Amino acid sequence: MTDHPTPDTDQPHDLIGIGIGPFNLSLAALAHGVPANPQPLKAAFYEQRPAFHWHPGLLIDGASLQVPFLADLVTLADPASPWTFLNYLRSRDRLFPFYFAERFHIQRAEYDAYCRWVTDQLPGLHFSHQVDAVRWNNQRELFEIDFTQLDSDGEAEALGRAHTRNIALGIGTEPHIPAFFKPLTEAENAPVIHSADYLHHRQELLEAPHITVIGSGQSGAEIFLDLLRARPQGHENLHWLARTQAFAPMEYSKLGLEHFTPDYSRYFHALPEAVRDELVPHQWQLHKGIDADTIAAIHDELYRRTLHGGWPDTTLTPGVSVRTAGRVANTRIELHLEHTQQNTRSRLTTDAVVLATGYRERSLDRILTGLDPYMRRDASERPRIDDRFRLVLDPTVTGNVYVQNAERHTHGVGAPDLGLAAWRSATILNDLTGTNPYPLPERTAFTTFGLTPQGPHLPTRTPDLIPLARNT
Repeated sequence: MTDHPTPDTDQPHDLIGIGIGPFNLSLAALAHGVPANPQPLKAAFYEQRPAFHWHPGLLIDGASLQVPFLADLVTLADPASPWTFLNYLRSRDRLFPFYFAERFHIQRAEYDAYCRWVTDQLPGLHFSHQVDAVRWNNQRELFEIDFTQLDSDGEAEALGRAHTRNIALGIGTEPHIPAFFKPLTEAENAPVIHSADYLHHRQELLEAPHITVIGSGQSGAEIFLDLLRARPQGHENLHWLARTQAFAPMEYSKLGLEHFTPDYSRYFHALPEAVRDELVPHQWQLHKGIDADTIAAIHDELYRRTLHGGWPDTTLTPGVSVRTAGRVANTRIELHLEHTQQNTRSRLTTDAVVLATGYRERSLDRILTGLDPYMRRDASERPRIDDRFRLVLDPTVTGNVYVQNAERHTHGVGAPDLGLAAWRSATILNDLTGTNPYPLPERTAFTTFGLTPQGPHLPTRTPDLIPLARNT
């Protein structure tokens, strides 16, 4: 990997990004070469990890992205960018193989390799830099960023401070582990691991006599399928549990996918807070269901194992919640289960557990403690975020703090979707520069969300609708 030097902390930056995941990497790629009246934008991005890796514990052989390859870091905002996925293929002499493969959805491992290719060449990325604090300096009208430079062992090597006019937070999500499972994940006997660490423990899991997978999303399905394929026929000893009422496919109809457009993001942002909060849990199948091909592959593998008589030793049970869990004789795990429709309870004893229980947005509070007096919050004490992805701050703060993938409560289910990365990054840069380096489309969906179009989006032909008073 190219050695990215320690950032120049003497001159203020136009933008400092905190975290280098796909979303801030998208922002860094689109920011490269953008003018900022009149000099190029001065930007730096800090990441505490020593290098870029995208969900390394889930890069299962054959696992694919659930979005097309056009949802790379830049294409949907700037298809002529040097940082497109197609240019990555060209640099590797792989354009013709990709052309003949005819794959719209690439493998996760290939997406990870593409992102690492970008980080190897893109200037202004500083790994092994842990941001410790953010403050607003009223006198200089700049944000102060305190950071620690880490050595190869992750130990503090040097301290530094940088100043910037704007910040972009892209600190990502973290694995969600239910509280009663946390003590079990820390013990040495009988593995209990989150799906994020699956590949790191795969061999250990395969050696367990009985394995239970918990969670009905894509990660749970991919892990169940991988374990199933690796277990001997007739001795699979696999159990798959899910709270959802079915192992349901992800919504992937063409009009359903329009929930992941800028049009829907603008519509959602304009809704009242209480309506947004009620909507999000009901939209789980838009982003938490299982790819139909994965469901088909699981069924095919199960069916194949019945060809010579008998059924595979597997149990797939939806509609079940895990009430609590504990260890039995220090070597096994006992799960206390409840079936919601039957209103029954039971116990399941197993030798290993994979928690495909998803991810949660990392709290912004730790890193933004110094800005807390300036932050405006909603009724649930969450940061308020405006339509241009800026934290709503006290007017005395003249700089902006942009957020990436921390705005589901204000912008909807598209917040963590890779397909909106380039558009959101371009929106941020257009706002930050006060110009329009990336002209964006006014309309992106055939669906008109709501009776009153929101933001710059206007239908080509406005329907003849007459607004009525609520009591009419």
